[in-house]
Amino acid sequence: MSVKQEANGRRSIQTEFDVPGTPEDVWQAIATGPGISAWFVPAVFEERDGTPIAVTYQFGPGAEIRGAVTAWDPPRTYTAEQIEGWGGAPPMATEWSVEARAGGLCRVRIVHSLFASTDAWDEQLQGAESGWSGFLAILRIYIANFAGQSSALTQLRSSAACTDAEIWAALLDATGLQGIRVGQHVASPAGVPPFSGIVEYVTGSPYDALIRIDEPAPGVLALGVAGMPGGPSMVGVNLYFYDDQAADTLAREAPVWQAWLHERFPLTAEPDDSV
Repeated sequence: MSVKQEANGRRSIQTEFDVPGTPEDVWQAIATGPGISAWFVPAVFEERDGTPIAVTYQFGPGAEIRGAVTAWDPPRTYTAEQIEGWGGAPPMATEWSVEARAGGLCRVRIVHSLFASTDAWDEQLQGAESGWSGFLAILRIYIANFAGQSSALTQLRSSAACTDAEIWAALLDATGLQGIRVGQHVASPAGVPPFSGIVEYVTGSPYDALIRIDEPAPGVLALGVAGMPGGPSMVGVNLYFYDDQAADTLAREAPVWQAWLHERFPLTAEPDDSV
């Protein structure tokens, strides 16, 4: 979707999608720390007198985004505005809204906006929009299958000095997932940390695949590749586990996957934790 321009300098871009559940169900998933941490990244809300005043998203070591909550109307809408922009960009505000629809669904709308006198930051707005696709697919899986359950997640990364397409092909080949399609039951081959489940999402733009797993525990296995500006492409494995044993399962499985990932895709350079 293209960036919308307004006369007052506000520039915005919007994403809409449908998820199963009531507005209260969806609100718990998108507007609470435990809910967001179950499908996106670890998140914590700060409260004053019972009302959220700020939220922090943890994308990795040294990569936090903190936003002031500037509007709060549960279970309908809230807005969080970055305390400061990245790389000199104006702070970006993100508005979430939930609307009940027919058939037991809710329409969720995400609007990213900032104020600028030029189009210099439009690419950042468009990047924010495109970056949601895989995470929103995880949100649908979470609400449909695991809503309200205890959860634990980790985001594992390595890198490779090849094109994104070459790395993606190598990742699918290494995990035995060549030619996968939505709805297919898959299982890990020998030499790969054990998993089995149903393919829920596959895309080549960007390169992402999501498997709703039942082995080694209920959850989601997310695989992806993303090119990094001025650097190597990053290979990602995200693990999301759900049930009362989620934290124990993650503690056991994460080191196995990290070792496998670094063996298959050795780091080409040390990550820069300053960004």
